[in-house]
Amino acid sequence: MTKDQKNEVIEVLKGKFSQYNNFYITDTESLTVEQVSKLRRACFDKNVEMKVAKNTLIKKALESIDAERYNGVFDALNNVTALLFSENPKEPALIISSFRKESNGEKPVLKAAFINGDVYAGDNQLKALTQIKTKNELIGEVIGLLQSPAKRVIAALLHNAETKGEATAEAAPAE
Repeated sequence: MTKDQKNEVIEVLKGKFSQYNNFYITDTESLTVEQVSKLRRACFDKNVEMKVAKNTLIKKALESIDAERYNGVFDALNNVTALLFSENPKEPALIISSFRKESNGEKPVLKAAFINGDVYAGDNQLKALTQIKTKNELIGEVIGLLQSPAKRVIAALLHNAETKGEATAEAAPAE
């Protein structure tokens, strides 16, 4: 790889790291070509971008953006590295989990995940990452919580109006 090619890869990676707040660093070392193609297809179907690059180039791209912010992910840059970029913080975790179930394997291994400024290091974090709530899910929960008391008040008012209406209807024929 020439110096110009390396600089081009670094620039592409810098653009991806700047574009996405979430990325996963995975180890795909022992996967076959067919398995990697299947993983890429699964990522494509879920709007997750998968990039494979040399660890030194990834590190240089991250350092040129903000070395302090990404300091926690540098230890994960070893062996064969595939990066998964996504707007949705839990989608890559779901892809990795389902891929493992389908292939009955342990790969790809999650080396680290960078989610909105937080670093999750190690494969043991995968289960927790599959349960992260997205922004839309959290908004839906808040709206549901806010609607619940209002629904109760409206139901009580309607019930009160109905009982008063029944009482008036019962009193009217007696007259």
